[in-house]
Amino acid sequence: MENKKIILQFTMLTFGIAYFVSGILIFLEQFGYTIYNWVNSLQQFAMNIPFAIYILSPAVASYVIAGLILYFGIHLALSDYSKIVLPFYAFFLYLPGNLIIGGLEEAGWMYILQPGLNKKYGYILSSLLVGIIWLIWHIPLFFIPGTNHSEGLINFWMFAVQILAFRFFYGAISKISGKGHVFMCVLFHTMFNAASPIFGTMTMTWIGTMVANAAIVIISIVTVIIFEKKNNK
Repeated sequence: MENKKIILQFTMLTFGIAYFVSGILIFLEQFGYTIYNWVNSLQQFAMNIPFAIYILSPAVASYVIAGLILYFGIHLALSDYSKIVLPFYAFFLYLPGNLIIGGLEEAGWMYILQPGLNKKYGYILSSLLVGIIWLIWHIPLFFIPGTNHSEGLINFWMFAVQILAFRFFYGAISKISGKGHVFMCVLFHTMFNAASPIFGTMTMTWIGTMVANAAIVIISIVTVIIFEKKNNK
């Protein structure tokens, strides 16, 4: 299976799942549906499950594509098999937390999309492209009832800056983490989401947003440059 075809199939499947589920959730708002950022009952947990499917759509799409690759007998290198195993390992390890904090989506972005684009366009351009795709994938959050985004607690344009900056950050983690890059991106994304209520206040102004995210981009790019120079010696 060609790399371009894999990337296209993954992207289409991810958005197909995400926008189909989110469309249903947005429609159900008129019947009183809402999600819960903090779950206090079994009923609230059940109401969050469809939202979890939306959040996990990149991971689900990556598992489907990985299964198709194996089913059709594509010969993969050992490192490719490790990329497939790690997302499944991350799935069982992080599923309970991802019903709330969502870091497992990296099992999709960093298993197929960003590494594939990185081979063609390089680290900087691939990070920017995935950042734009990632931002579009997040748009339904601003319409799904019950999210901080739809409640007006998150400014879309500040959020967009942060989204683009963190693709450079996760791209840098992917570059320096070797075979474990998928797991490491899942881990760091999960840690960031868990810590965001504590440190998120500094990015609620444009000055804080620009300074913090510019620092993230610069540190990420410098890290990749140093890593590549060291490995090219």
